[in-house]
Amino acid sequence: IVGGRDTQPGAWPWTVSIQNPWKIGTGHVCGGSLISPRWVLSAAHCFIKARHVTFWRVVIGATRLSQLGPETQVRSIRHLLVHERYDSSSEANDIALLELDQPVQCSPYIQTACVPNASLRVSELTACYVSGWGATAARSRGSDVLQEARVRLIDVSLCNSSWLYRGAIHPHNLCAGYLQGGIDTCKGDSGGPLVCKGSSADCFWLVGLTSWGEGCARPRRPGVYTSTQDFYDWI
Repeated sequence: IVGGRDTQPGAWPWTVSIQNPWKIGTGHVCGGSLISPRWVLSAAHCFIKARHVTFWRVVIGATRLSQLGPETQVRSIRHLLVHERYDSSSEANDIALLELDQPVQCSPYIQTACVPNASLRVSELTACYVSGWGATAARSRGSDVLQEARVRLIDVSLCNSSWLYRGAIHPHNLCAGYLQGGIDTCKGDSGGPLVCKGSSADCFWLVGLTSWGEGCARPRRPGVYTSTQDFYDWI
């Protein structure tokens, strides 16, 4: 996350770290969201070159990846389901489900996220946040401590205009960030959650999964997200 800040433990209790044990450091590759005790939602592009994904691990309830406390739970991936119409060239249908080898126990640090169905009017939700362990600047390393940032939803037709992404945005995408740049998701945040709530509602909705963007936090290049609402039936 570029332009974010350190989170408090338990602030985003559905945000998980998906890790490849052969990768140097903590092994963090992508984020994900816990949507039931056994299932995690993430981005398909995280697994393009994945080998032996059953050896990868999913870390739930963590804040600092280099020092996992007793509140964290670690699971293996039992099964990976990448969307059958995922297209890596256009990033269409950039969504994947991971089944964990064992269910997690919910706690103050581990909770499931709420996936919205078609009835939720996402564009009316005012308070939106992203979280992840990704890079804190373009071409920099990931963050050891989970970062959070508040972002704004950007109208998809504006996001698709010649001024922004020139037709590269799919109907099942959301755009979020700021037209002036400065705050955005970045490499390593992929698959992680974009959550929003309305002014009166007390519950956060998992409305998006971090998918792609041109660079990180550039002006007129906001983050692009897979809209979970559009894949409710698939999930």
